[in-house]
Amino acid sequence: MQEIVNAINGVVWSPALVYLCLAAGLFFSIVTRFVQVRQIKEMWRLLFTPNKSDTGISSFQALAISLSGRVGTGNIAGVAAAIGFGGPGAVFWMWVVAFLGAATAYIESTLAQIYKEKDGDEFRGGPAYYFEKALGQKWYAIIFALATILATGFLMPGIQSNSIGNAIVLAFGSGDMVSTGIGELSSVKIATGVLICIVLAFIIFGGVKRIAHVAQLVVPFMALAYIVIAVAIVLLNIEQVPSIIAMIVGDAFTPMAGIGAAIGWGVKRGVYSNEAGQGTGPHAAAASNVQHPAQQGLVQSFSIYIDTLFVCSATAFMILITGAYNVHGVGDAFLVQNLGADIAANSPAFTQLAIETTLPGMGKPFIAFALFFFSFTTILAYYYIAETNVSYIRRTFKVPGLMGLLKIVLLGSVFYGTVKTADLAWGLGDIGVGLMAWLNIIGILLIFFMARPAMKALKDYEKQQKEGVTEYHFDPEKLGIKKADFWVERNQQEKRSNNS
Repeated sequence: MQEIVNAINGVVWSPALVYLCLAAGLFFSIVTRFVQVRQIKEMWRLLFTPNKSDTGISSFQALAISLSGRVGTGNIAGVAAAIGFGGPGAVFWMWVVAFLGAATAYIESTLAQIYKEKDGDEFRGGPAYYFEKALGQKWYAIIFALATILATGFLMPGIQSNSIGNAIVLAFGSGDMVSTGIGELSSVKIATGVLICIVLAFIIFGGVKRIAHVAQLVVPFMALAYIVIAVAIVLLNIEQVPSIIAMIVGDAFTPMAGIGAAIGWGVKRGVYSNEAGQGTGPHAAAASNVQHPAQQGLVQSFSIYIDTLFVCSATAFMILITGAYNVHGVGDAFLVQNLGADIAANSPAFTQLAIETTLPGMGKPFIAFALFFFSFTTILAYYYIAETNVSYIRRTFKVPGLMGLLKIVLLGSVFYGTVKTADLAWGLGDIGVGLMAWLNIIGILLIFFMARPAMKALKDYEKQQKEGVTEYHFDPEKLGIKKADFWVERNQQEKRSNNS
């Protein structure tokens, strides 16, 4: 199974996808005149704009849901894997893909807002919706929806729960081994898997608003606590920071593992962590209630900075400052070996040991605790994304029981991921991420060259900014944007209300 997964990954994550992610980010940065830099002040203002309607969720709640997906195992175990297989220089390429990816995040999230639909007191949207409406290719939208259901409902949740299980075992021991139909399993991992599934089931049966409320409470708390610990470790070793930065930058261009490995692992884990271009973020972006689509595009762009430039960097500095890492070479050889050969790079072990080095007795339980919340909220975000795409599929194929089946499959994937090996879980997750990234990046590039709706929205928003308006307005018909049905209907309702 592992060999099959590795072979598929070799095709999906070929150098072509790595450079496509970087090239798309650079392209969108240039055409938006680096919106991710110019509009930082506005991004911050929009974060705290409340939702005054009962429909949809606020920009902050949408940010929290998307950060639930972005801030997770990728920030702890993913960064460790990037360093372990690509060397310290991989961190530099994670920064690059985050900076450029912030522009990609603006484009895809604005598209999601433009083409969203109302579903009761919620909004639905995402790549499948904008592929159907902006590209006019329903077959492509259905393929993306199916790939996303497979990725977020089955392949990727296991990565998150696997990291929770491994962190718990490293912190508290594996307990007794139990013989089961899927092999010898740790009793601690079994108990952890059962607990995760019980709490998860309670929340996912409560709908998007329950997910949003959980996310907005947990995400800021867990991210802040994690960054505080990381900053404390960096400050305790502040004299090493210049040499660590020099090592990251120097190794990015003359890396010990070869420049291909540094770029490849940095981009792969960067995309997995911040999700820019992957197509997951737009689902949460579409759920928010805003005055103008560009507003949520800007908020989602800012989320990339929080994820990679803050949280991922915190992990990387902790690992590199304390020297709690190995760098794998060819076969069983190590290019750098500071830890035992049995310490897996595809796990939270590097990060746990890094904290343990500086704060003895705290590292293992703290990361186990942090990973539980990081990964659990990511699983919630995955469920919401999968649910949105099942909802899209049901518009065409009236198959009963799909939502119930999704919940059962996701819970099964979470339990299986908790108790099985890390390499298999990460391999399956990488396939899911890669398939979505291929489909989404190609799709948003085609939409750009066909109609440029996200660019028209940005130009319109910045025009209103210059005019100093307090209430923003979006008129897709005036801008020549077709099939933005929600916004057309909303404007017509406002006109009828004003006339009466």
